[in-house]
Order: sequence, then C-alpha cells, then structure tokens
Amino acid sequence: MDERDLIKQAQKGNQQALSELLQKHYAFLKSYLLKITVNPYLAEDLTQEALIKAIEKITSYDGRSAFSSWLITIGSRLYIDFLRKKDTEKRWTEKQKALSKMKWAAGNMNRDWPEFLEVLLTLSEEYRIPLILKHYYGYTYTEIADILHIREGTVKSRVHHASNQLRKEWLDDEQTSG
Repeated sequence: MDERDLIKQAQKGNQQALSELLQKHYAFLKSYLLKITVNPYLAEDLTQEALIKAIEKITSYDGRSAFSSWLITIGSRLYIDFLRKKDTEKRWTEKQKALSKMKWAAGNMNRDWPEFLEVLLTLSEEYRIPLILKHYYGYTYTEIADILHIREGTVKSRVHHASNQLRKEWLDDEQTSG
C-alpha cells in the first residue's frame, strides 16, 4: 500500500494502516525534534506526544501538505507549547545538561562533536527552528510559516538573522583560532 492509501485507510479506522504509517515516519519526526530541542529525552517525549496527537487527529489530515510536514507541524507546535511553559533560566540549564550528555556520548562513541552544532546552539529557538527547517530540511518560507504559524516575512527575517549570526560566530572563531 502506498502512503495515500495508508492515510485513507487510517482515516477510516484501520489500526494496522495507522500503525504502519506512523512507524514509517517515526525516525524522521524524532530526528527533527532532536535537532530543534537538542535534548534526546525531550525529543522522545515530544515524538510520542506528536504521534498521539496524529492518532487523535488523523481524520483532520487533509492532504494539502505531505504527511511528514503535517507531523513536523504537530511536533513543532508541541515544542513551542513546551517552551511557553518553561521559564528561560530552567530551559538554559536543561539545554546545558543535555548538551554535556550528548558531548559525552559522542566522545564515548569516538565521534567528533560537530563544531557547527556548538555555533547553532548560540541561536535562540525562534531563530534556530526556521533555519533548520529551511537549510537542513529544505522547506520553503511559505511552508515554514505554515508549520510555525508565523508570517512568511517573519520566517525570512529569522532565517536571514540566524544566517548572519552564524557567519559572525564562524568568523569570530576563525579569527581567534587562526
């Protein structure tokens, strides 16, 4: 069965089709949420919540966007809701702990920690998320605006600002290490 057939069957109540559809997209959604949260535990929780929402709302999926985009929209909104509930200081503390754990895990697997991720973490979520959606996942500004429920001009501005900030950080790093 192709994806459209799975979606139609899931919307009619076919649990097997729904299960297959969600399993097909699980890793993609979790990977996206890990990139925007930079916290493996939070990414896992949000992935589970997003899948539950998708199960509850499968009949409202209208096919105007790719199913994966619909899931990213759900995951993004859940993350934005999470951020609204958290106070800034607590969020910073959790991010630092998660970053340390991820660095430690990367070191134990004999992998180099990507310097780019260090620079990416200097951006706030409001700039990091649109930048990742644009340059890592290749979404258009219009699609990102729909996913994040913000204006397209705001998306363009945030991506531009984030790109400039990253360039500045890289230049500063090159000048101090050169």
